[in-house]
Amino acid sequence: MEPFLKKFFHDVYTKMKEDKEVSNYCKFDSQLLTSFTSSLYVAGLFATFIASSVTRTFGRKASILLGGANFLAGAALGGAAFNIYMLIFGRVLLGVGVGFANQAVPLYLSEMAPSKYRGGINNSFQLSVGIGVLIANLINYGTEKVKGGWGWRVSLAMAAVPAFILTLGALFLPETPNSLIQRTNDREKVKRMLQRIRGTDDVQAELDDLIVASETSKTIKHPFKNILQRKYRPQLVMSVAIPFFQQVTGINVIAFYAPILFRTIGLGESAALLSAVVTGAVGIATTAMSMLIVDKVGRRGLLIFGGIQMFVTQMIVGGLMGAKLGDHGGVSKAWAFVILVLICIYVAGFGLSWGPLGWLIPSEIFPLEIRSAGQSITVAVNFLFTFLVGQTFLAMLCHFKYGIFFFFGGWVAIMTAFVYWFLPETKNLPIEKMDKVWREHWFWKKIVGENVELIIKEEAT
Repeated sequence: MEPFLKKFFHDVYTKMKEDKEVSNYCKFDSQLLTSFTSSLYVAGLFATFIASSVTRTFGRKASILLGGANFLAGAALGGAAFNIYMLIFGRVLLGVGVGFANQAVPLYLSEMAPSKYRGGINNSFQLSVGIGVLIANLINYGTEKVKGGWGWRVSLAMAAVPAFILTLGALFLPETPNSLIQRTNDREKVKRMLQRIRGTDDVQAELDDLIVASETSKTIKHPFKNILQRKYRPQLVMSVAIPFFQQVTGINVIAFYAPILFRTIGLGESAALLSAVVTGAVGIATTAMSMLIVDKVGRRGLLIFGGIQMFVTQMIVGGLMGAKLGDHGGVSKAWAFVILVLICIYVAGFGLSWGPLGWLIPSEIFPLEIRSAGQSITVAVNFLFTFLVGQTFLAMLCHFKYGIFFFFGGWVAIMTAFVYWFLPETKNLPIEKMDKVWREHWFWKKIVGENVELIIKEEAT
């Protein structure tokens, strides 16, 4: 919003409104603006390691509660900000909230869900994020029209509404059976909880798996050290590779800077914000579709299909912007519409695949003894590369220009090949028996040192 830029990022406002010499691709290149955006992710990066200890020691519920409280404080500070320091500090508090929530919520969903529905239920996390993004874009579109130039305050302060719901709701959440057995070892209490959330008295098999996993986890005193062991190597690789690849799809180019990107191709302030709403709606629709089919189609198929879809659209968008958008002026409305449609197809590919599955797969592959540490690594890597992409994108846009789409498209090609060769299918497998997929995989079985004969023997006994 122009009043927001004028108050806090005056150099950007001046380049956008008055400087006719600066390239279309460079108008928003400001380290201060990117610091505002990415400070959230630096805070989240550090917070997730604290969240790991809280989640392991006090339970998933405690981390969700702390996340909500930090969201509340950050929203209040952002809405009341009168200088850049208040604005960024409020953003940091929001980052702490994201760090705790992203660490605990995917774990909570995966542990509470029955194995045959785990993919769909866990994907509701990304669906909810998408709904939040759409609502935020709608709020931005509406508050931009507030006369007097203070609509940005309403936009930032309204983050307190979902923060309040999350904080209050966390008080009423039951703890997961996995966390209860790990922290209390009260088997009867865990059994009653399993019966309650599964809706059946026949939970002994799942309880036995939890007890075995809990006994193993209690032998692990330093989960971050133990995750480096050879037997956990596949999970460690995935905890780094999957969030890394999720970020180098280029989705945060759209998520952070969609209005800026659409203004770059010549759309006005209101039209750019509305276009961000459209892409957000597409993301929600395709994430909902992913929820419905992920436990039937499987994880690998969706990731490969979505990767191909994203790669093709990025190549076309890069080519069109290279051919039609120069350093000055804009593209015609017809070509702007074509680029918007192509970006929507790209967002659809992400919403179907790497968006929700980037959170689902890491949350379901770790054994209980290293689960909180593994999830923290996943979130930390996600935040680190979200920060790096967020911090560098505007400078990259200025220097690479339309080539930015070719850059991210190249990464999409690499990660699709990685999934094809190295990611085993995990659908419909109980979360406490997930180690089986690594021992059967053509590559990972060489690393973990197990063979098919041993698996057959274990299953027989």
